Amino acid sequence: MATGAGAHGGPSERTSPVRRWMGRLLHDRRGVAAVEFAFIVPLLLSMYFVTMEVSQAIETDKKVSRVGSMVADLIAQQQSISKSEVDAVMQIGESLLAPYNRSRPKIVITAIEITDETTPKVKVFWSRKLVNGTFKDGEAKGTTTTVPPALKTKGSFLVRVDASLDYKPVITWAASSKQSLGLSAAFDNIPMQETYYLRPRMSNQVTCSDC
Repeated sequence: MATGAGAHGGPSERTSPVRRWMGRLLHDRRGVAAVEFAFIVPLLLSMYFVTMEVSQAIETDKKVSRVGSMVADLIAQQQSISKSEVDAVMQIGESLLAPYNRSRPKIVITAIEITDETTPKVKVFWSRKLVNGTFKDGEAKGTTTTVPPALKTKGSFLVRVDASLDYKPVITWAASSKQSLGLSAAFDNIPMQETYYLRPRMSNQVTCSDC
């Protein structure tokens, strides 16, 4: 006489529907694409924004270089200039950064006189600067400054332009009302800077009557 569990619908038969359901679940591929998409989309978006940010940062850095070279070139072409004209040139230089506007550049123009003494002295002839949209006097006339050794020629004159910018990525700029923490703090206010030296083209000096 058969008395085993299988002959009377024992545990093996009662659990078989569960096993069949689990088997179907394991082999069911519906929705896999949606789950994979949910995992991949954040990564793809992150890569897109990082690529976009890096390309914009590189372009902005190139523009900072152009600001320095353009401003130095315009000043070096003058025989004499006024304070208002110097300020206008710096304002033109600032506009070269458009459409970037998350921070403002600092532009410093320094006319440098190198004396013809046996031991030449490097002195400020006049100086103006643009900081956060405000025009200010730079270093005082007669102040000692420095130039690269290769440019330290007795009796010469130089125009130096320092252009700098604290670059703000989109993410940190959008959250500027909050304190930057962690990884975002490491990429906030990325310094960009260029310095250009040019000699006057039309005269021995570039004078500024009211600087």
